[in-house]
This record gives sequence, C-alpha cells and structure tokens, in this order.
Amino acid sequence: MSQCYEKVCDLAHLIAFAEEIKNKLGNSGVLLLRGNLASGKTAFVKAFAKTLGLEEAISSPTFSILHEYDEKLFHYDIYQCGSNGFLQSGLIEKLDVEGYHLIEWGDAEFEKLLHHFGVEYSTIDIETMDLKRNYKVHINAYA
Repeated sequence: MSQCYEKVCDLAHLIAFAEEIKNKLGNSGVLLLRGNLASGKTAFVKAFAKTLGLEEAISSPTFSILHEYDEKLFHYDIYQCGSNGFLQSGLIEKLDVEGYHLIEWGDAEFEKLLHHFGVEYSTIDIETMDLKRNYKVHINAYA
C-alpha cells in the first residue's frame, strides 16, 4: 500500500528518521533519493547504514556508480551515468539482490526504467531548509 508524508529533520535526528524509513521498507527495498547538490542524499545513506549496524565509512559512489556494504546495503549514484549508463552497466539486475538499494539521483527517466523492468521502489525528495531538511517520502511509489 502506498504511503506519502513529509518530515522535517535535522542532522541530530537523521538516524531515527532513517530507522523509520527502514522499518517502512521491511527487509529490503529500492529507495530513490532526490535533491539538489549538497541536499543530504549521502548523509541519509550514512544514517541508514548506521541503522543496519554498519561501521564502514560511507562515501558517495559518484564515479564507480555502486558501493556495496556487507551484502546489506547497495549505494548507487547515477548522476554521472544517468539511466542509460545504469542500464548499460548491467546494474539493473543487481536490484533483484536481497538488501537495501539506495539510489541517488533517481529522476523521472530512471523511474520509467524501473517501471519497464517491474522494479518496485519508494522515493524521498529532499529540500534544504537552513540547517534542516524537508523529506517528502513516498513509500511504495511503484509496487
């Protein structure tokens, strides 16, 4: 069932918010993170990793497209490659692997790609507000 809501959160409460999102996704899921440069997409992934008990340093996979963490968290950044590059890389098949797939820069074109392959996903649109962020959450945007 689709669920939409907004939440304003600062960095001090980001792990609790990430835990909330993890609980809504269940045991795995594809989550598109959208927002301007420096809006906090990677910061959200870092907080999400902490909810999974991951202690590794999390960094954005801007040029490698994908960083995997303990076969639980798959962190993608498709800013450089776009939907076509993602498809050509063969990473669309990776989305079938059990775990959390957090994808930075998943725009409308990328959503069409996921629709085409029947991949269920959720979205978070991030807007900056001084030291806080407004998160527009859509759980099961396409299921």
